[in-house]
Amino acid sequence: MAEDTTAASSPSAARNFLRRVVSAQESGLLLVIALMMTGLTIFGGTTQQTVIDQDTGQALRDDDGRPVRRDVNTFLNSRNLILLANNASFIAVMAVAMTAVIVTAGIDLSVGSIYALAGIVAAEIINGMPPDSGGIVAAIGLIGVACAAGGVLGLANGAMIVGFRLHPFIITLGTMSVYRGITLLLTKGQTVSGLPEAIQPGFFKADLGIGAAHPTNTIIMLLVALLGWFVLRYTVFGRRVFAVGGNETAARYAGIPVGRVTVLVYTLMGVAAGLAGAMAVGYLGAATSGAGQAYELRVIAGAVIGGASLTGGRGTAIGAVLGTIVIELINNAMTILQIDSDYLYVVTGAVIILAAVIDRAKQGLQTR
Repeated sequence: MAEDTTAASSPSAARNFLRRVVSAQESGLLLVIALMMTGLTIFGGTTQQTVIDQDTGQALRDDDGRPVRRDVNTFLNSRNLILLANNASFIAVMAVAMTAVIVTAGIDLSVGSIYALAGIVAAEIINGMPPDSGGIVAAIGLIGVACAAGGVLGLANGAMIVGFRLHPFIITLGTMSVYRGITLLLTKGQTVSGLPEAIQPGFFKADLGIGAAHPTNTIIMLLVALLGWFVLRYTVFGRRVFAVGGNETAARYAGIPVGRVTVLVYTLMGVAAGLAGAMAVGYLGAATSGAGQAYELRVIAGAVIGGASLTGGRGTAIGAVLGTIVIELINNAMTILQIDSDYLYVVTGAVIILAAVIDRAKQGLQTR
């Protein structure tokens, strides 16, 4: 009888596991991403690309001396995929932290301004390093300063939210303008360049032996996603974040330091925005005061599409990264299909509303 029970329970356990996998938010997002990539591959058309000699790195030429060109799939073009992954990395790093903020039933509208200001501060300080500084040393300095600056700005957000007992929307709406204004005052609207020359080939655009790809920022994005997943799922702090978002009053009665958790969440949001700013500055080789404008919309969209509930209590770091990739695929599709890029804001806003409606419907079904 024991053998029969075990045999009967094994298929049941397998079915339950399969059901959980299929119903998970990440599974749906992976399916959406696969469908979008398939559609872009089929309908995106082709473009001509110059053939590069792998040995010399120079363009191949025909007998008449003209560069040899070939038709390549527009979406699957290596340059397009590299650009897609790199653009997604900046937003995804912030979306992971934004997920924690949204899980606490909060919001941070200042992330784009922190992204720009932290990048400017870090670039200004790194400019003081010797020009012959090693790429890794310069990169560590850039990331360290940007994360510290972002952390201070995020700490200010959290402290004001807790200290003034105002809704995060109000505080971060104000600091979004304040931080952007400080950025413009520091730079007078000019670009900050002159970073150590080795910072790109030595780190942010390091040659890792995979052709023209520079995956450093993509690797950072994946590491941040894994770290966020571990923290939210397996640490005491992560459980407290979910408890605060699920029921703040009950969390207080349970002895959870709600104010401290809130301040720390917004501080980490600032650190993530600073890290993303450093990634962009290092990759582009310069910092601009206009960087990060309207990024708050894309970051929030990535988190919400990834499964974070705007009412708090639910969200995943991996989902935030996948949600960001969906947004970037939409942006990429508009470029490939030659649709006016201004429609991106319309589509992104509509997707946020749709995600919120689906989330509310799922809550209703779970309640029933």
